[in-house]
Amino acid sequence: MMKRYVVIGNGVAAAGCIEGIRAVDGKGSITVISEESHPVYCRPLISYYLEGKTELGKIGYRENGFYEKNGVKVIYGKKAVKIDADAHTVLTDEGKTIKYDSMCVATGSSPFLPKFEGIESVPKRFSFMTLDDALALDEAVTRESKVLIVGAGLIGLKCAEGLNGRVASITVCDLADRILSSIFDVETAAVMQKHIEKNGISFMLSDTVERFDGGRAYMKSGAIVDFDILVTAVGVRANTSLVSEAGGTVGRGISVEDDMKTSLPDIYAAGDCTEGMDISLGKKRVLALLPNAYMQGKCAGENMAGGSARYSNAIPMNSIGFFGLHAMTAGSYFPDDQECAVYKYGGDGYIKKFFVKNGVLCGYILIGDVDKAGIYTSLIRERTPVDSVDLKLLMEHPTFSAFSQSTRRKNFGGVI
Repeated sequence: MMKRYVVIGNGVAAAGCIEGIRAVDGKGSITVISEESHPVYCRPLISYYLEGKTELGKIGYRENGFYEKNGVKVIYGKKAVKIDADAHTVLTDEGKTIKYDSMCVATGSSPFLPKFEGIESVPKRFSFMTLDDALALDEAVTRESKVLIVGAGLIGLKCAEGLNGRVASITVCDLADRILSSIFDVETAAVMQKHIEKNGISFMLSDTVERFDGGRAYMKSGAIVDFDILVTAVGVRANTSLVSEAGGTVGRGISVEDDMKTSLPDIYAAGDCTEGMDISLGKKRVLALLPNAYMQGKCAGENMAGGSARYSNAIPMNSIGFFGLHAMTAGSYFPDDQECAVYKYGGDGYIKKFFVKNGVLCGYILIGDVDKAGIYTSLIRERTPVDSVDLKLLMEHPTFSAFSQSTRRKNFGGVI
């Protein structure tokens, strides 16, 4: 009998899941429940659309005809509201019940909005998570707009870059003492902040909004900021409620094993809504990253169709850039841990920092020189002992010749 697959969500993880299913099962029916009304798109490109560097037709994550080619039925603009794990059904917000034999929950994450006093009085306020958010913001701004962005993380800063040159001013505030506090330490954050400020963005750090009154923000520091457009980018939370309300195990995300199974029978999960093992940290955490979402989705899809895939070497990774200055980070950092050694190499316009703990590279931060960063990433994934490589040479010039002969033979087949 033909198997029935249901995927809740229509992002990158869902695309991976579809391709994973079709790699094993070419005939089963696949139904995607998509809360958004757009085909799968590359979410990081919404800032480039806002900036005018790309067009709507060029932000798709897959080619036109992707769903038709893979025999997928997409239910657009509808939300899954309840899973009955015993009956193997999912209920949508229009009251439709859909049966499944195997399901993947790929519900992503949603913006987290603190309870700011008076935020209801702000007439033009936006998030910056989806294509619809970008379209709404694009329509609202003018050359005279004064923009206040609450949150100096990746989402807030990409929004600032996208709006730069299109508005009168952009101010970014954050309660943290530095920008991109989840991926940069104090020293590297300062390098990137200085570069962004040169491009006209103003920052108010260690400060945030206490209350709003229309187009005026009263800050914790006592400062007052007048604005026309408000963007809240404080953070995100994994969308876990469907699984938790069905009786599944969740933490900060939906708990999954390395085969992407949840604790519920025949239900898998993938992407930003999940909590999986981070091998650089040695424990489970949410890894809300595009490559991770795809790989988790593909693994889930293959296993839903009867395969035996595993995704067991996940680490946090970021490849970002602002106004032409590129950065890459990977792994976990422990700069305040006395057992963690920090190595630094830099020059004019670039800096590299490496974090070593228990004899292995556990994380790195690169700004301005990201050439061959994959070599560093492989050291983290493979947990290669640093005493088996020439770390100083690798910091200065990433090359396979920095590896010992035995390490090259083990990891690269001895051909390097």
